[in-house]
Amino acid sequence: MQPDPVFFKDFAIVFIAAVSGGVLARIAGQPLILGYVLGGIAIGPFTPGLTISEPHAFELFAEIGVILLMFSIGLEFSVKDLMRVKWVALAGGPLGILMSIGLATVIGSLIGWPTIQSIVIGAVISMASTMVLARLLVDRGELRSRHGRVMIGITLVEDVAVVGMTVLMPALGEIDSGRLLLIGQAVGKALLVLVPLGYLGAKVIPPIMTHVARTQNQELFLLVTLAISLGTAAVTQMVGLSLALGAFLAGLIISASDYGHETLARLLSLRDAFVALFFVTIGILIDPHVIIENLSLLTTMIALIVGGKLLIWTTVVRLFGYTWITAFLVGIGLTQIGEFSFVLVQVARTAGHIGSEVYNATLAASLITILMNAALVRYVPAWIGRKRLAHDHHETAPWSPESESLQQHVVLCGFGRVGNSLGKALEAFSLPYVVIDRNPDIIRRLQTRRTACLYGDASHRELLMKAGAADASLIIVALPEIEPAALTVSRIRDLNPKVPILARAHGLAEGERLGVLGATEVIQPEVEASATLIRHALTWFGVPKDRILDYVERYRQSTERKLQPDNQARRS
Repeated sequence: MQPDPVFFKDFAIVFIAAVSGGVLARIAGQPLILGYVLGGIAIGPFTPGLTISEPHAFELFAEIGVILLMFSIGLEFSVKDLMRVKWVALAGGPLGILMSIGLATVIGSLIGWPTIQSIVIGAVISMASTMVLARLLVDRGELRSRHGRVMIGITLVEDVAVVGMTVLMPALGEIDSGRLLLIGQAVGKALLVLVPLGYLGAKVIPPIMTHVARTQNQELFLLVTLAISLGTAAVTQMVGLSLALGAFLAGLIISASDYGHETLARLLSLRDAFVALFFVTIGILIDPHVIIENLSLLTTMIALIVGGKLLIWTTVVRLFGYTWITAFLVGIGLTQIGEFSFVLVQVARTAGHIGSEVYNATLAASLITILMNAALVRYVPAWIGRKRLAHDHHETAPWSPESESLQQHVVLCGFGRVGNSLGKALEAFSLPYVVIDRNPDIIRRLQTRRTACLYGDASHRELLMKAGAADASLIIVALPEIEPAALTVSRIRDLNPKVPILARAHGLAEGERLGVLGATEVIQPEVEASATLIRHALTWFGVPKDRILDYVERYRQSTERKLQPDNQARRS
């Protein structure tokens, strides 16, 4: 069988578009998603210049990107994280969907849309993209934040709701007992598969991963990981659920084992490549002429997605007892539509409920709302934080970097549980330090205590300069997520090539990455916990203290030695 030269030419063009768009987005300081989508538009069939021959040939690769991203999100999540938001997700999710459909129906009746078209548009706009949202949260290090957990929980419920909607969509206007029976059968099949799948995953997957890990073969480990993620996604698709949901469940199962961090580390590069293909494919399908030809329809859809959903989801989350700030951040994150909206609008189009103008307007609305959503998610939380701090200005005396000279101090990036403990230790020995954190509640508490602090993202060069990173005697990066930590270490090293940087990492791969970027020493909580347990266990059996300390020191060195070559190469 001869390889198709046209396909490989198109494949090269797609990756060139992804790289070009990503580089331009990085230079402009924007999320990479925006660059990928705009790169796709540039090589699409609707714009002049370099283009690909078969745009739909890459939809399969886009699906693989969805699977790998959702699998990795499952690895970073945990069952405990999901259980914290179970009520707002399970009850609030369907409520928000119904409110979105109701709002579109009311607005549609006012401007003269057919009732069925209004219902279709309402269903389409109710589906936020888990794919886009998860990527933005990961990039910002907010996946495990309170609003991040709520958003992911709601979008997963929306993914499940797509099953019922796709069954109902063709029969709009003629819902009967037979159609309702089909929905019941679909839900029953889903439960019959998912419950045993979860049980088998908890009992069978961890032993399999243990046996594979013992081979110490990296290629085999990666292949088994991919087989689990793709296989679980295929099973859920066979019963009518989404690929994304199955991949997420597979990641959730492995995250409960001892191999979650290692699996994630091996998967990241492959995941990012396919995720780029997904967003480029979205861009390829966009016809820019639709924006002009159906401007009123498109404008109304965007208003419903951004303004309507912001109001709906803020209200729903607030009803479940969350603060207004959390509710508003959730509402901001859900102001976009994505891949499952495409599914629903295609089903409705096939059934004859809508015309091509609604279909094309949905694609265009997806692109525009993804671009708007990326900007909102990036800038609104910082704006809220500044407003909250300004509101409490009269109660606190914010520290100003211009008010005192900073030299030979410690810059502490991140003030969670670890950062808080470090701050207490520095205060106990009268060592001056400055905190950078983007949690406004933490900053307010520090201001009340008259502790030197700055609100914002520690990876921003301007904040590091204000905190005196160029003249600091030590900088500690205590950020919980690897992406913000890596970017912060890199920016610090650009500002001050000689300052010692202490950083924390959850696993060996993360530690290696921080070491390459410039961290002087990387502390791994798992290593320190193991060292403490070893010391206590040997003490219990009466092993002499000097022999225990010698063994623990050799254990630490053997673990840290893997990082040394990278650090030495960087410093030489």
